[in-house]
Amino acid sequence: MSLPCDLAAIGAGLPVARDIALFQQRLAERGATVVHAPPGTGKTTLIPPAVANALYERSIPGKVLVTAPRRVAVIAAAQRLRQLHRSPHSDIGFAVRGQSEPGSLIEFVTPGVLVRMLLSDPELAGISAVILDEVHERNLDTDLALGMLTELRLLREDLQLVAMSATVDARAFATLIDATLHHVDAALHEVDIRYQPGPARLDERGVTREFLSWTAQVADDALAESAGSVLVFLPGRREIERVAEQLHGPHAQLHGGLSAKDQAAIVRGGKEPRIVLATSIAESSLTVPGVHTVVDAGLARVPRRDNLRAMTGLITITAARSAMDQRAGRAGRLGPGTAIRLCEQRSYAAAPAYPAPEIATSDLTQAALTLASWGSPRGEGFPLLDTPPPAALSAAEEVLRGINAVDARGAITEHGRMISTIPADPRCAHALLSAGTAAAPVLAELTVGSSTDLSTPSNSPQVTRETSRFTRIATAASAKQTGDAQQLSAGGVIALALPDMVARLVDAEQHIYLTTAGTRARLMDAQLRGARWLAVAEMSRGTNQQALPIIRRAAIVDEQEIHQLYPPTSTTTVQVRHGKLSARKIRRIGAIELASTPTTVPVDEVEEALARALEGDGLRDFHWSAAALQLRQRMAFYHAHDTTWPDVSDAGLIAAAPVWLSMHYPRLAEGMPLAEIDMHQALSALLPWPAAQDFDKDVPASIAVPSGRSIPVDYSEEQPSVQVKLQECFGLEDSPEILGTRIRFELLSPAGRPVAITDNLTRFWDGAYADVRADMRGRYPKHPWPEDPRTAPATRKTTAQLRR
Repeated sequence: MSLPCDLAAIGAGLPVARDIALFQQRLAERGATVVHAPPGTGKTTLIPPAVANALYERSIPGKVLVTAPRRVAVIAAAQRLRQLHRSPHSDIGFAVRGQSEPGSLIEFVTPGVLVRMLLSDPELAGISAVILDEVHERNLDTDLALGMLTELRLLREDLQLVAMSATVDARAFATLIDATLHHVDAALHEVDIRYQPGPARLDERGVTREFLSWTAQVADDALAESAGSVLVFLPGRREIERVAEQLHGPHAQLHGGLSAKDQAAIVRGGKEPRIVLATSIAESSLTVPGVHTVVDAGLARVPRRDNLRAMTGLITITAARSAMDQRAGRAGRLGPGTAIRLCEQRSYAAAPAYPAPEIATSDLTQAALTLASWGSPRGEGFPLLDTPPPAALSAAEEVLRGINAVDARGAITEHGRMISTIPADPRCAHALLSAGTAAAPVLAELTVGSSTDLSTPSNSPQVTRETSRFTRIATAASAKQTGDAQQLSAGGVIALALPDMVARLVDAEQHIYLTTAGTRARLMDAQLRGARWLAVAEMSRGTNQQALPIIRRAAIVDEQEIHQLYPPTSTTTVQVRHGKLSARKIRRIGAIELASTPTTVPVDEVEEALARALEGDGLRDFHWSAAALQLRQRMAFYHAHDTTWPDVSDAGLIAAAPVWLSMHYPRLAEGMPLAEIDMHQALSALLPWPAAQDFDKDVPASIAVPSGRSIPVDYSEEQPSVQVKLQECFGLEDSPEILGTRIRFELLSPAGRPVAITDNLTRFWDGAYADVRADMRGRYPKHPWPEDPRTAPATRKTTAQLRR
């Protein structure tokens, strides 16, 4: 039987070929396998044809799908396998956004293409195996595809699933998909790791110019010393272009902004040594030929969701150790090599072991739409390695509701289904469906262009191709829709796509804008400065969390057009200022306030406004009379002994505010200060009925002493106390109790000075009183100091007054 693929020819010299039969055996055991193989072992080249052969041997029809996380890696992998495969090229195909060449046996696709295939055909008819490559990168679409395939295998036991990882966290993937684990040892040459730190790498604006100049210098020096090419890892296209300007040696750029043809040419390479400036695309997804030296900036550009400022942007951080290890390994493919890390060794040691998964840090709008389309709103019950952050997921669903892609329950709408079929960000897809073909060039520039002023799109080949793609999509969609497309400017199209990024100038001197989402950001582009309104396409957070985000790309938009797209709303805001309620009628678009005028306070909004004020300021605006303060202390004492009684602590009173404040709502709405509320009356409203009838008896405000006077009881501490002249207590046998707690007596001299403190008068009369009597007789000889205080009459008078 002739197999479809010649594995011996395809796998010649590849480490993964040594035990490819064992891999096929492990795949057959459960129909799912996780392959752990470091970069350079040939897994992307040999595993797909090995799976195709295994399917053929078992008479399982259908082709093999293989994902790679980047377009250039997809195309490069397909072209590489075509070169090694001796059958017609039509056996091996690929599909990326905007470009495809179908393959009858094996087809390489991006994870995003696979997700859309699953959404349009949940059974994946005609597909017998799916291989997910580079799952360790934790690409969001890869994570979603893995979960969708895991659920699909419950219905299709014949579907073979392979996940391939370049790092040792492969076991977590095996557990998720119930797979066997297959390990491939690398056969790389020794790599000499050097640390060569230069100027500071990052400041509040991102990567410093000084560091990029240093990188260019190190790269030129490395090329002069190397036997082959030098691969330089930088975080993004902007840094690549700046380093390229300063290089003296031959060089090439490799990043996602290049056309597939240009990327393929760099990957194929030439005979002459050169410097290749690359993003993380060259870490593990594809191989740049002829490399003996790697220069690693040790940086990565990653998406981060900032919930406090309601924005998502790319930030530059220190790369994970696993990423830096993979980069260094690229120097050891052909022979002993050198990796130069442009940081200190302690920076490498302090870096995280693995990159954070995109699902934990990114904008989840596309993911939320995918989950809703799959029938798993919010991902409940959906098999994922990591649970999506609730705040980011809620923010994503809010965006989707805003573009009518999901309903209030999170279920997908008909408009949302149309959006989910378009290979673009949901917001761009919504704008394309709403504004039609006229929006295509603007959205193309927004998606793949580099202009800072999107009012004038560039004419780069990438933008031209993307414009054609969007035009085709809009034309096809218009045939299924009713109603005319909206006529919008470039800024209007961007505002339609990104409603939370519409911004108004709030500080002309500092060029600061406020977005509808409430984010303040600074504009750097001189061409756009002074514009009253902007539709912002891109903001960066920078490295300093305290600094304002920077507006990188935007378009000027007319205020009238903004009002057309997002009619202003009027709301009445009630708040407590200077101890009184006040209200303003505010006209706004999102967080942008257009006008504010004073108005009367609606009575039905008083309770909510007071709740906000109490939560922030507590009870500081209320006046406590002595009577109110004592009542509060008495109630607190009762609560300490019986928790069924009201809690009158600050927290307790704030929680019960509607009970004791509601009677005052009408007058508070009219402007009565909070300080005028009778807090004694307010607290009395909290006393429980009918137990309140015995409150004065159970927790008296005062007690009678033998002299006939009523003495106020102090409840400010845990033990109630009274201050009374000692002679007024003659005849009092022992200390009375309140709710089982003895009253503490602070006994005073005739002049009102403390002479003793006790909560046991019996013990005091029998003991300490004798010493106090001796002292008092000398100090106050005109007052009675009997030997037996238990039988002596209580009095406040002198001996002479008593005789009269």
